[in-house]
Amino acid sequence: MASFGSIRSAIFDREEKKQQYQADILGLNAYDRHKKFLKEYVGFYGGEKQKQEQLPIKTDQDTLRDGYRFIRSEEDDMDHSWEQRLVKRYYDKLFKEYCIADMSHYKTGKVGLRWRTEKEVISGKGQFVCGNKHCDEKEGLASYEVNFAYFEAGENKQALVKLVTCERCAKKLLYKKLKEKENKEKRLEKEENRKKKREREETDDDTRKDHERPKGKRASKADDDDDDDVDNFDRYLQGMFL
Repeated sequence: MASFGSIRSAIFDREEKKQQYQADILGLNAYDRHKKFLKEYVGFYGGEKQKQEQLPIKTDQDTLRDGYRFIRSEEDDMDHSWEQRLVKRYYDKLFKEYCIADMSHYKTGKVGLRWRTEKEVISGKGQFVCGNKHCDEKEGLASYEVNFAYFEAGENKQALVKLVTCERCAKKLLYKKLKEKENKEKRLEKEENRKKKREREETDDDTRKDHERPKGKRASKADDDDDDDVDNFDRYLQGMFL
């Protein structure tokens, strides 16, 4: 059994440590106290224990993102896993007649398409209102059948879809083709202008050569004509005396 003196000494030591600890705590600011308390908490309640690895939690949104297909095939419908049932249930809620387009990057020829939701069908978006996601024009609409080429599930796919747009957004939809046509016409025009320029330069060279032809050749031709006249006159005189 411990003696009274040892018990009293232990109590005094504990009180002294407590006072020293409080003095150390009071000398720290709020942030340093926070770090000290957190370090002591982790060390006391399991700093030596191994942390269990937490597996990533796959939400319904992740399942839809991974399993969604713009146009489902028969093979997709034959898969009866709960992930595919969830995706098909979402797919069946979509209205797959007209599309909604995202033309944010139309200048690069990249246009994103998706099916309409129930809310968009009720408001007329994509049918009675321009199908561009960022346009609410209701006048001058026209329907287009678009060959939608996209990459999905590691494959390149194509599908013909309907898209209703106003005149301004239709130009955005065809921007890349119109730009290529315009550039081609400009290139042909430049080639035609270069061709005409070469022809004019060749004509000017021929004309300049004619003007620069030496005059000595003309003189020699005139001398030949004079010699012919002399010969003819001599023959004429001989004929008179015969």
